[in-house]
Amino acid sequence: MKIMKVALVIIAIVIVLLVLVYAYFGGFKRIEFRVEAQGGEMLVYEEMTGDYGQSGAVTNRVYHALLDNYGIATTQGFGIYYDNPKDVEKSKLRSEVGCIVADLDSTTTSKLLERFKVKTYPITNSIVTEFPYKGMISIFVGIMKVYPALAQYAKENGYAGGAVMEIYDVPNKTIIYRQELLESK
Repeated sequence: MKIMKVALVIIAIVIVLLVLVYAYFGGFKRIEFRVEAQGGEMLVYEEMTGDYGQSGAVTNRVYHALLDNYGIATTQGFGIYYDNPKDVEKSKLRSEVGCIVADLDSTTTSKLLERFKVKTYPITNSIVTEFPYKGMISIFVGIMKVYPALAQYAKENGYAGGAVMEIYDVPNKTIIYRQELLESK
């Protein structure tokens, strides 16, 4: 009987810890969408085909190359994800992954173009929401919570699904999710 009580206490402690961790990483955050014009950022990135799980390594590679080779410090990473992993084979998923940089002069941009893709993201009306960023677990919790809610919001409001951009804003500890606003056909 004593072993049973100890086991129940341990199970209860584990459950409480899991709930606290889930809450800390945004698991109970309410997802609220807004529609607004966003964009205009300068992006330095690599095109990626394959598992979206590789995005973090690509972002880190771009970040360190910018800092170490070009002296460009940045605090925002991003990923633009073009395909739905539910509909497209993992090896064929398309994305653009890298860092957001401040406006660059033409000389620096030319140097970066030797190694990376560089573009200014267009300003478009987008469905936007934010999610807390407290580490890698926040990204996974955000994926589980935000994407289904985003799909539901788009469907309820008559918008067709398109690419989703995730911006990892490190100093503000926020992940910004935005999907270009497309009218359903």
